[in-house]
Amino acid sequence: MLIPHHLLEADTLTRLIEDFVTRDGTDNGDDTPLQTRVQRVQAALASGQAVIVFDEASQQCQLALKRDVPRQWLEAAELL
Repeated sequence: MLIPHHLLEADTLTRLIEDFVTRDGTDNGDDTPLQTRVQRVQAALASGQAVIVFDEASQQCQLALKRDVPRQWLEAAELL
């Protein structure tokens, strides 16, 4: 299920993004400051390049590039 980012409270969205960009394996040796990485993700969400995916089975949220999300999910969320 896709969650529209604009429906989340600003603090909740920021915490979600911070969690994502600080997970093991997401920095790949990148020394970019946390705030810069958060801003990049916020920009990707705002431009529609990225989406928030909620997995009902695991009760976890993930961030994904729109191009990597199944077309039927995008259609259901009216993001096409």
